[in-house]
Amino acid sequence: MYPFANVNFLAKNPPLCIEGGDGVYVVDRQGKRYLDGQAGLWNVNVGHGRPEIKRAIVEQLDRLSFYSLFGNTTNSPSVALAAELCRLTEQEGMRRAFFSSGGSEAMEAAFKLAKQYWRLADEPARTKIISLRRAYHGVTLGALSAGGMTVYREQFEPLLPGFFQVESPHVYRNPFTSDPIELGRLCAELLEREILHQGAGSVAAFVAEPVQGAGGVVVPPSNFWPLVRQVCDRHNVLLISDEVVTGFGRIGNMFGCRAWGVKPDLMVFAKGINSGYVPLGATLINARVEKAFLSDDKAQFTARAFMHGNTYSGHPLACAAALANLRVVEEEDLPSNAAKVGQYFLDRLKDIQTRHRNIGDVRGKGLMLAVELVADRKTKKPFDLSEDFGARIWERCVEKGVLIRNLADTFIISPPLTFTKEHVDIVVDAFDEAIGEVE
Repeated sequence: MYPFANVNFLAKNPPLCIEGGDGVYVVDRQGKRYLDGQAGLWNVNVGHGRPEIKRAIVEQLDRLSFYSLFGNTTNSPSVALAAELCRLTEQEGMRRAFFSSGGSEAMEAAFKLAKQYWRLADEPARTKIISLRRAYHGVTLGALSAGGMTVYREQFEPLLPGFFQVESPHVYRNPFTSDPIELGRLCAELLEREILHQGAGSVAAFVAEPVQGAGGVVVPPSNFWPLVRQVCDRHNVLLISDEVVTGFGRIGNMFGCRAWGVKPDLMVFAKGINSGYVPLGATLINARVEKAFLSDDKAQFTARAFMHGNTYSGHPLACAAALANLRVVEEEDLPSNAAKVGQYFLDRLKDIQTRHRNIGDVRGKGLMLAVELVADRKTKKPFDLSEDFGARIWERCVEKGVLIRNLADTFIISPPLTFTKEHVDIVVDAFDEAIGEVE
C-alpha cells in the first residue's frame, strides 16, 4: 500500500520505480533519466548523491550507528546539531531543539510542548490549537486535526477535540477580496475573532505554514504574518511556524518566517533539514517556552520533564547527515539561489500562462511554485476530477523526462535548491508542450 493512493488504481497503473539519483536528476528501473522537479517530496534540497553527506553518514556509521537519547544518554551528532540549529535560528531566538523522525512527529511535539508550557505557566485551560483552512501539518492524529484539507481528514473523523481552523489568505481563491493587503488584514482579523470566540484564555497556540504547501502553494499577502504575530501577542497565544517545507532555503530565505521578519515561539523542521538522506524532524523552542521547563524544584521534577519521545529521536546517522547538509546550504548560499532561480521560474511560468486557456493561476515564492489549472479561466471553475486533466498532463511530462507533482489539477513545482535557469527551461518547455497536447 502506498501513501494517498488507491490500491485498485495502482494495480492497473504501477508506480514509477526510481532506482538512482545524481544531482537534480533521477533514473528509473529501465535507465531512463528524469529531471527531478519535486526534489523527492519537497525535501532533497541539496540534490541527490551529495558526496559530503554520504561521507558524513559512512564516517558516523563507522563510529556509532545508533544510541538513544533516553535514560540520560546522548550522542555527539545530536548535541552538535542542536547547537547548530540554535545558531542558525539565533535571529528568531530559538534556544533548544527536540528531535523526532519526521515532520508529522515534529508537529506532534510542538503541540505537546505548547500545551505543557501553559500547564507549567499555571494556565492549564489553554489547550486549544487554531490553524488555517487548506493547511497541511502531517498525518498523525494531532497533526491531522490541525490540518485544514477535507480530503485528508474525512476518512478518520472524528478527530481530536480542541482544534479549529480559520480562513486561509489565498489571494486566488477567497470569498472576500482581490486586494492582497486587504485580504491579509481580514484573515488576521478572522484569527483574532476566533481567539475571542473560543476565549483567549483557552487558546494555546496558532500554527501555520509560512507558505502553505500541499494546500496549493498559497503565498500569503505581505502583511499577514506580521499582523498574526501582533494578534498572538495581544492575546498571549503562542505562535508555531511550520517550517517543514519552507525551512532551510526553499522560498528564498533561510526560514519561511524570516521572509516576513516574524519571530515565532516554536519552529518545526523536517525535509530540508538533511535533504531526506535519513529521516529526521526537529522542534525548536524560544527562551519564553524554555523558561517554563527550567526548575531545580525536585517536587516538580516530573511535571517539568517533557513526557514525550521517539526511539529514533536524535538518530546519529540522521544528525550527521543534517550537519553536512546544512554546511552545503550555507556554503553554497542555496537560499539566494532559490530566490534568483525561483523568480526566473515564476516569470517563465507566467509567460506560458498567456498561451494556455486552462492555466488559471501561477504563484509561488523562491523554488516553491504552483500552476493551477481550471476548466474556465474567467469563472475559475475547476475541472471535474473524472476528466483526469492534470493526470494526463503529468503522464506527458513523465514521457518527456520531467517529474513534477500534481495534486488534482494543481501542479506543485519544488525542485532541489541547486536548480539552474537551464534546468528551469527544460521543465517549463516540457510542461508547456504537455499542456498544449492535452488541451
